[in-house]
Amino acid sequence: MNECVIIVDNSNIWIEGMKYSANIKGLVAADGKEPCDFSWRINFGNLLNVVSEGKKIRKAILVGSRPPKNDSLWNTAKSRGFEVIVHDRNSENREKAVDTELVAQGVELICTTPPAVLKILSGDSDFLPLVKTAERNGWETEMWAFPNAYRAVGNMATAVDRTQPLDAIFEDITL
Repeated sequence: MNECVIIVDNSNIWIEGMKYSANIKGLVAADGKEPCDFSWRINFGNLLNVVSEGKKIRKAILVGSRPPKNDSLWNTAKSRGFEVIVHDRNSENREKAVDTELVAQGVELICTTPPAVLKILSGDSDFLPLVKTAERNGWETEMWAFPNAYRAVGNMATAVDRTQPLDAIFEDITL
């Protein structure tokens, strides 16, 4: 297949990327929690270039929660080729509707366009119904995620046709 659709769970990739960056920098959290490198940023243009692996990108969708008003994240992602969809957080400041939005967008593309490669950037098993829908409709499926975000023998990793750890391309996708 010469075309791909890339869907990105921004929070999953960003949080796990910060953890991975902290680990390789040897950072230690003072509160005993898993350390995060809050300075780590994603290079959205490189992310698309590397993950597409030379295939034509039919559509790239990035979904996340509304950031502070001064956050330029979404504009940067848009300028690099992503369609960006943002949802408000709930009253407890928790992210809601992100995974559901990605599944809805993915199912719509699967059911209305010819088969391609679906590249899911998240290790979250909430995407299993999307993977199954894609495969029933003749699509190839891939999961790209940081290894700490999924189990190699877990449901998501074993459901897709290919798993690609993002640590292998970490330097390429770091701004």
